[in-house]
Amino acid sequence: MGLTVHEGASLKVRMEESDAAAVARACAGETDAFRVLVDRYSRKVFRLGYRMTRSEQDAEDVVQETFLRAYRRLKQFELRSSFGTWIFRIAVNAALDLTRKRGRYEQVEQPLGSDEAGAERIAQLPAADPAPDRILLSAELKRKVEGVLAEMSPQVRAAFVLRHYEGMPIEQIGGVLGLKESATKNSIYRAVQKLRKELEPLIVASTPVGGRLPVPKEGTAKG
Repeated sequence: MGLTVHEGASLKVRMEESDAAAVARACAGETDAFRVLVDRYSRKVFRLGYRMTRSEQDAEDVVQETFLRAYRRLKQFELRSSFGTWIFRIAVNAALDLTRKRGRYEQVEQPLGSDEAGAERIAQLPAADPAPDRILLSAELKRKVEGVLAEMSPQVRAAFVLRHYEGMPIEQIGGVLGLKESATKNSIYRAVQKLRKELEPLIVASTPVGGRLPVPKEGTAKG
């Protein structure tokens, strides 16, 4: 169905308004206001759900459950807070609930010191030589990464996905997961260490004879 010029302009205005304004309109009973938020965040929530569950169907369920919970709790949202952080917190909880319901793997993490700078360097190892068309874009590597992510505890997996796929800062990830900064860094560091350990053999096998191994040095973990 096509839009008139007026309708198109109105839609553009709605999409450009702030999250807080959309929430305020939705709480006031405007039926299209919540749709603005759904349109703005549904793809991100789907990506998070897929990374957490490794299933498109489950990711769709996470999206549906996330926005259903958000709509029901909308008046509890504090306008001075970040709607993005709030909706991701709901999404992570929805994904964790679904993971537990499916009886999937979960483990209790033990404290571990971290050096975020070192973790960040390690996390970049797929982007180094050899060329992206042979490594970074490799279907085999992608399958391996997904497999390794699936073996992580939900908390560690969520922290890594939010940091390295969604680009969230540490403070915001902590807000989403309800963790202190040190615990957030620990979770990301654990994920990076595990990925490095599991992916290194694949990268070594893909490196030409005499080529440089694209594995940067680990940072020293700090307690």
